[in-house]
Amino acid sequence: MDFRNAVELLEYCEVKNKSLSEAMLEREMTLFHLSQEKVWERMKHAYAIMKRATHLPLEKDLKSMGGLLGGEAKRLYKRYEEGKTVCGSLMAKAISYAVGVLEVNSSMGLIVAAPTAGSSGVIPGVLLAIQEEYALEDEVMVQALFNAGAVGYLITLNATVSGAEGGCQAEVGAASAMAAAALCELMGGSPRECLDAASTALTNILGLVCDPIAGLVEAPCQKRNAMGASNALISAEMTLSGIRHLIPFDETVEAMYKVGKSMPSELRETAMGGVAATPTACQLCKGIF
Repeated sequence: MDFRNAVELLEYCEVKNKSLSEAMLEREMTLFHLSQEKVWERMKHAYAIMKRATHLPLEKDLKSMGGLLGGEAKRLYKRYEEGKTVCGSLMAKAISYAVGVLEVNSSMGLIVAAPTAGSSGVIPGVLLAIQEEYALEDEVMVQALFNAGAVGYLITLNATVSGAEGGCQAEVGAASAMAAAALCELMGGSPRECLDAASTALTNILGLVCDPIAGLVEAPCQKRNAMGASNALISAEMTLSGIRHLIPFDETVEAMYKVGKSMPSELRETAMGGVAATPTACQLCKGIF
């Protein structure tokens, strides 16, 4: 059992009365010749790593290898704890957790590159926040990860999740789309609504460049993970409210890929354009190296 695009995935889900997560679980079992228990345990392990990566920056003082990050998650979370957040509890926790994972990554800690290291904060940030907000069990969250995996698989197969190939729209954009789809399923959305939310999330970040200061996955990557988490929440909320995305998922992915290919190399992870090429960024680069 396999699917090569969203049309095939939706057809399978509708004929078999399956969710996106169930379809992806079946694909993994078939493709790798593994039992459901084995596939589930692997995803459960990934979620455990995600959870640890969101909480570690709140417990310890982490410093990135390049010295550009450290302590941001604690600062954000403190505002939430003090009741000063302008975002509301769910959004405040989601962005705190998302930036925290980037602190773990940049300090050489253990993260899940889902879909990449540079966008690794989006999915755990969103899922941990929603789990706490609604007191959901871990098993429910692991199921949602299979949904996110289906979306990530389709983007990887038909486009890219690489910043060097498609800009940050491919990295944080893909992560945001994956998180939005997973959120939709968690909140009772249909497979079609999940893909609609993913399309909305991708469209919202279309054209975002990849311009890491000093070539490090630190800044502005960390703040873009926070933006990606909020984008996922927004996209899911709009979809669940009955607001349709006009462009089908497959076409949105194709558009993202074409936009990425049309970007000059300076805007695709080379640190030769965008904010990475500003005078201040160049000074920071000299200080690091």
